[in-house]
Amino acid sequence: MDATSSPASYVTTHASASYATTHARASYATTLAPASYATRPASARDPLTAASLTAPHAGWQLKDSGSTARFRGLAAVSRTTAWAAGTGGTVLRTRDGGKHWRDISPPGAGALEFRDIEAFDARRAVVLAIGEGAASRVFRTDDAGATWTESFRNPDPRAFYDCLTFFDRRHGIALSDPVDGRYRILSTGDGGRSWRVLPSDGMPPAQQGEAAFAASGQCLVSSGSHDAWIATGGAATARVLHTADRGRTWTVTDTPLPAGDPARGIFALAVRGRGHALAVGGDYRPDQLSPHAAAVSDDAGATWTPADAPPKAYRSGAAWLPHSRRLALAVGPTGSNLTLDGGHTWHTFDTGSYDTVDCAPDPGCWAAGEKGRIARLEW
Repeated sequence: MDATSSPASYVTTHASASYATTHARASYATTLAPASYATRPASARDPLTAASLTAPHAGWQLKDSGSTARFRGLAAVSRTTAWAAGTGGTVLRTRDGGKHWRDISPPGAGALEFRDIEAFDARRAVVLAIGEGAASRVFRTDDAGATWTESFRNPDPRAFYDCLTFFDRRHGIALSDPVDGRYRILSTGDGGRSWRVLPSDGMPPAQQGEAAFAASGQCLVSSGSHDAWIATGGAATARVLHTADRGRTWTVTDTPLPAGDPARGIFALAVRGRGHALAVGGDYRPDQLSPHAAAVSDDAGATWTPADAPPKAYRSGAAWLPHSRRLALAVGPTGSNLTLDGGHTWHTFDTGSYDTVDCAPDPGCWAAGEKGRIARLEW
């Protein structure tokens, strides 16, 4: 489901100009590292710790993407390499830490809405376009975007694909909103070069009006070689579905996040290992409050506990900090938050607008959003 509209209208509605205008802020300038600090090699920097992230010089450093697209798809390969995908069929890539971005958009994709991208390295990536019927497509590149191959075009007008994820370089799945009362799963075993729809008999029934939000590429996430999780909204209860067999069978559990309205639910999941998970979301409408819009799980999503001090507004993206058991980020149109205790309490550290966030192992964390905004975390 398009994260900017209700289930009844999401097939034709995208992020509205009024929404973007409402959240365009004069305070976009973020807390940046001093230039001398930001240019130091990663090996000379302090370790990525709670102390370093809360230091005065820490924060997002905006990069000039040279684009006005809204980027909801983001893949962090390293501190130097990242991919971003967004409106107007736009795909960008940097190899130098965001100093320069190359437009490597697939030819003829200008009418498509890219909402998720998964990159295996600096040359290979798979990107998902959302929409009803044939608007949902998957492309793959093996040469850093010099050429793209369309590997899937949705033939079913009832399906609307929202997110995709990979367990390894070969195996991955993509998620469609419910068809005939159940979420539809698309599967690949060759790195996204070909896809097939999995049987739905292992999928629990969807709630009335339930769907996934294509807000940040994080409505479907994976961890390890077989486990994946789906975030839902738009119905009476915000739920999380979990598979331990790459999408063939699923279990489902309720969460305490806001629900009961087409605009409310879980917008992003972040999972560390097979156990600890974060869920963030709320109500994406800018005139609606979003209290209690974060939860944590310590048992692979089987049970969820409300955050003690959640972000104070809707959040659409989340990511664990690399090599940490307690540090994570959450982003949204009104700001960014940091947790130092595994998601129980969140602290605002930036007021700029971002839709999605992703971290690489080296560690390199990136955020992206409206009006071509892309930033890298400095500490």
